[in-house]
Amino acid sequence: MAYFWGQGVRYSLLLASFSLFPMLHAQEDSLVLRRIYDEALVSEKAFTTLRELCAKAPARLSGSKNAEVAVAFCFQWLQQIKPDSVWLQPTWVPVWERGHGRVEYRVAEGAWHHLAFTELGGSYGTQGKWLQADLVLVENMEVLKAMPEHALQGKIALLNQAMDPRLINTFAAYGACGAQRVLGADIASQKGAKAVLVRSLSLGHDHHPHTGIMHYKKPPFIPGVAIPVRESAFLADLLTQGEKVEVRLKLSCSPKDSVLSYNVAAQWHGRDLPEELVLVGGHLDSWDNSQGAHDDGAGVVHAMETLRLLKKLNFRPRRSVRCVLFMNEESGVRGAQAYADSAHAEAQRGVIHLAAVESDRGGFSPRGFSFEALGATEWLGERRLKSWLPLLEPYGLQHMASGGSGVDVSKLKPLGTFLLGLVPDPHRYFDVHHTPADNIDAVHPRELCLGAAAMASMAWLLAEHGLPAPPKPMKE
Repeated sequence: MAYFWGQGVRYSLLLASFSLFPMLHAQEDSLVLRRIYDEALVSEKAFTTLRELCAKAPARLSGSKNAEVAVAFCFQWLQQIKPDSVWLQPTWVPVWERGHGRVEYRVAEGAWHHLAFTELGGSYGTQGKWLQADLVLVENMEVLKAMPEHALQGKIALLNQAMDPRLINTFAAYGACGAQRVLGADIASQKGAKAVLVRSLSLGHDHHPHTGIMHYKKPPFIPGVAIPVRESAFLADLLTQGEKVEVRLKLSCSPKDSVLSYNVAAQWHGRDLPEELVLVGGHLDSWDNSQGAHDDGAGVVHAMETLRLLKKLNFRPRRSVRCVLFMNEESGVRGAQAYADSAHAEAQRGVIHLAAVESDRGGFSPRGFSFEALGATEWLGERRLKSWLPLLEPYGLQHMASGGSGVDVSKLKPLGTFLLGLVPDPHRYFDVHHTPADNIDAVHPRELCLGAAAMASMAWLLAEHGLPAPPKPMKE
């Protein structure tokens, strides 16, 4: 009984410390956050930086020349703000070239019509030849998986699963049908298909095809392209009505050998506990069909601006704040894996990745943060975050809920790191995601700067106050 009673007292005291926390630090932190927001909003530095990045290094596909330009731009930008250290971390990344292509369709052996499309990242092409076949409708991945072997023999499959509009969290809707794009071609090839057309992952009703990564598990490696939501619905209606639809495509896309690239990192050392780190990050690469402004130029400048704001205002928290710009999130996550490997090595030397905050949901108006961690770290971290809500709510940051943090920082989860993701308003993100519309004109300067201030504020609170340690068992 003594053991359990002692544990209960310990947890009660811990909860009491949460309730006292805001009173002890609220005034000081409130002033810090106010100055962070003032500087971010008045200077608009986040937006001017993003505009320059998009102009100098659009279409930052891993392994491309523009990706190299982006690495150099961010490295020099971080050097200019003069944090305590700036460095490059090498990582080998896959290369894929889109080349040129054309996709056409016809109904009942009529005239051929051009079909808007984009090759899916990683897709093989058609070796310069036209590939032609009847189109077959496949409503969702469950139907595709359940098809018998050879059910699609010699056909082209239209994978028409839509994002679920009932899900208020658009990222949950995206995740629920993402396998259609990533694995659809591989599964369809095992059913005999010659190629796949994939309905774009979007809740919008425009004519933009949305690219994204696809993977093969085993041959044959059939081509995969995405077509716009409207075009996919149009073709699906024709097939449902019993019309004969043929598709032909000629693609020159192809994977290439890996090349050397880099993550970009910088650090503002903590005044008392420099070996404890709070990481802020985004990913440097983007798809090659846009400027990559929201995905993830916004996250890159959010992370860099966090360091600039703290340095500019001379706010040096107790723990170190490290900015990491990851390469290759879109097509392999190799930069994140290289960083995670180095973080494990650092842990052997006593360096602790206490928390990591990723921005990879665009530059829209921020609403709060999602979080995840192993075991009691998530429970304790949630309560610490919610104790800060009175500080954050005046800036519109009210969302604090368990959920995914980000692809890159998720690699740190085995280290026990408390992971957070900046959560902007999600409802317009998938209108531009992976499309030619993802350019600087789609970014509102104030919304982007609010996101930078939100990320810097969270970095300050985490680095200044840390997270409570789990209570140790009491012996009888």
